[in-house]
Amino acid sequence: MGWRIQMPGIAWVILWFVVALHVADEAANGFLAVYNPAALRMRQKLPFLPFPTFEFEVWIAGVALAVLLGLSLSPWVFRRLRWTRPVVVAVGVLMILNALIHFAGSIALGSAMPGVYSAPILLAVAGWLLVCALKYWSDPKWAP
Repeated sequence: MGWRIQMPGIAWVILWFVVALHVADEAANGFLAVYNPAALRMRQKLPFLPFPTFEFEVWIAGVALAVLLGLSLSPWVFRRLRWTRPVVVAVGVLMILNALIHFAGSIALGSAMPGVYSAPILLAVAGWLLVCALKYWSDPKWAP
């Protein structure tokens, strides 16, 4: 199998390392001090949507678990199993939205929102992941 065939798997693994970098950026710059008050305001305006608030330890453990879970799916993504394609596409879209929210939040706040420094890298790698998923998963050699 050539390296081009491995591109979705390579992009997948790199994405999860970038997500870890993004979480470190958020943690180092006080993300929860911005997120928790915003979540409380959103609960008041949209009571039908459950916006959770977090203590740092719970939040960091949750995102660390998400990164480990994402990385644990890597062998199946490298094999390009059919069931991984919607997972890869969903994660790619969510990470693009995550990056865009950081840009929009920074504009709304009038200052750099925690996580905005790593958001361009997250946006680029998530976009690359989606391109790889759409391009290489259409290969007729795709695993069942």
